[in-house]
Amino acid sequence: MGWSVCCYWHSSATFSLIEMWCSNPSAETSATKDGGVNGGSVAASVEGGGGNGGIKTDYPTGEFAMEEFGPWRTFVVKLRMLFALPWERVRKGSVLSMKLKGEISDQLQSRFSSGLSLPQICENLVKAAYDPRIAGVYLQIEPLSCGWGKVEEIRRHILNFRKSGNGVGTPGNVTVHLSVNARQCKNAIDIENTPRLKPFNYLGKFIVGYVSICGEKEYYLACACGELYAPPSAYVSLFGLAVQATFLGGVFEKVGIEPQIQRIGKYKSAGDQLSRKNISEENREMLTSLLDNIYGNWVDTVSATQGKKREEIEEFLNSGVYQIERLKEEGWLTNLQYDDEVISMMKERLGQKKNLSMVDYRKYSKVRKWTLGLAGAKHQIAVIRASGSISRTRSPLSISSSGIISEKFIEKIRSVKDSKKYKAVIIRIDSPGGDALASDLMWREIKLLAASKPVIASMSDVAASGGYYMAMAADTIVAEELTLTGSIGVVTGKFSLGKLYERIGFNKEIISRGRFAELNAAEQRPFREATSLCRPDEAELFAKGAQNAYKQFRDKAASSRSMTVDQMEEVAQGRVWIAKDAASRGLVDALGGLSRAVAIAKQKANIPQDQQVRLVEVFRPSPTLLDVLTGMGNSVFGFESKMNEVLHELTSFNGVQARMDGIIFERLGGASMGNPILSLIKDYLGLF
Repeated sequence: MGWSVCCYWHSSATFSLIEMWCSNPSAETSATKDGGVNGGSVAASVEGGGGNGGIKTDYPTGEFAMEEFGPWRTFVVKLRMLFALPWERVRKGSVLSMKLKGEISDQLQSRFSSGLSLPQICENLVKAAYDPRIAGVYLQIEPLSCGWGKVEEIRRHILNFRKSGNGVGTPGNVTVHLSVNARQCKNAIDIENTPRLKPFNYLGKFIVGYVSICGEKEYYLACACGELYAPPSAYVSLFGLAVQATFLGGVFEKVGIEPQIQRIGKYKSAGDQLSRKNISEENREMLTSLLDNIYGNWVDTVSATQGKKREEIEEFLNSGVYQIERLKEEGWLTNLQYDDEVISMMKERLGQKKNLSMVDYRKYSKVRKWTLGLAGAKHQIAVIRASGSISRTRSPLSISSSGIISEKFIEKIRSVKDSKKYKAVIIRIDSPGGDALASDLMWREIKLLAASKPVIASMSDVAASGGYYMAMAADTIVAEELTLTGSIGVVTGKFSLGKLYERIGFNKEIISRGRFAELNAAEQRPFREATSLCRPDEAELFAKGAQNAYKQFRDKAASSRSMTVDQMEEVAQGRVWIAKDAASRGLVDALGGLSRAVAIAKQKANIPQDQQVRLVEVFRPSPTLLDVLTGMGNSVFGFESKMNEVLHELTSFNGVQARMDGIIFERLGGASMGNPILSLIKDYLGLF
């Protein structure tokens, strides 16, 4: 028996989240992907055989469902809204306005930050689904810089929100469709000649998407909305996906810089962009596989959303469509309308005579879940977020809280371990890795924590190399289908700058004691070869150190995942996997987002699935001076500061690294492929 979703309607009902149970022994998940602009739907399932190389089948799905509040609970919620604090007051019939653009952080943002936060976006959609004052959501989507894992999480919450209004008051799982002409008259409904479609129910809620500049990633997210609009002058470019690798080996050769890189694992591409002039066959194989998976998922999801065949979607992409009118004619968009026309349409739909009552995303973030009756649970689950590159200590030049600092992270782990109020812990990871020693120290602390209470690792966009090192210490690993993970390998190296020093007239002399004293200090020359007893083989020693770090990483991964070393070696070697493939190879236990991690944590902690739990963010970020200054700067000048990111990278790349290269899957014409470190190196080299 699988899972089902039930919606109960009451004249004054609000709803609560329950976790549905998947008892089908042959299916690990079964999630209905509701259709977008054309009302299509698809049921997707992931099968696994359990044990090594398969997904376990005994995990709850954590699917969103609706439950009617009782009369007393409904009365309490109304009372709280009546006496709500000024910043929590929202006019009845309001539309929540949210604009998604640029980078979306997995880390909670302070109130002074100008950036978007995935936790706050998802929480706002959940609150809006329950809030009787919110009639709908207006979601404006602009070019995004986040990964596919976050996009999938937001998309899931959009579909969850639609359940709060989709089919309410009507029997069965129906899809409600409002005609394009509904803005002329709210009763002008286009009922298609199919038993699945019912007249639009104005007691339900709607979510309207709006795009003006839209690529594949933006459309993948936007098409989850019930309706999707764009201005007649919109730039919607749907041509396919591409991945590119850049190499500076030839540049360094011309200016006299010799990178000496030791990478362990034939797929470990970190460092290739510094030392090579072209792509290796192993890296090409890996990137091709990743691209095929992401592209295939995009085509399958869009075809299911539109109710079309996969071949039709691919034919459309390959035809090079640039006319916005064709997108409307072929059902990719609901209609072509300007922003003010869409707002007027929503106003008429809600029967509002004056200006449409809209509440901004940031203001709505101040509405507490307690006010909506979504708080007050007995059991608590701690959430510890780990986002960014990994380093041991904060650099003296660092002026904000970005990145994962192992000493700070360990403090959080120990505080949770010593506390008896948390029944389980979720570690939310969004990291390409970094310092290998720091990764190992955090692995140890997570392992000790897992011995005292259930620990679930939840992966976001990426949890690779050092990020996977952290995750493998948890009891269970949960990841989105498109999360980049694995990359079990290490890389280390140095720059030999002797030729560059000679060109610019710089000299450096070293006096040393000890055979290997100059191993890391002498950047003016390459590693010495063993030509005599007085000249030890530095290169061999350097390589042995990297091999030892890789062996520790691989062996701990094998032990953590209940695999033999040989089995782990087959899936390690520095290879990056899509989580869907990683799951079939035993590197990931379950596919899903944070809600599934919560459901599994409840299961491990023996908390009934129908009981609410309180998620406690450990050490919510406090605003730093940089947060305040860049927040003001972004709001006034409209630019994103990269200085801190560059400083952090420059001052943390020391020693052996468990790090994954940046992999960006976009349409090349509209993608930002810039790496701040490489950009800085290019600018620096441009001076000579």
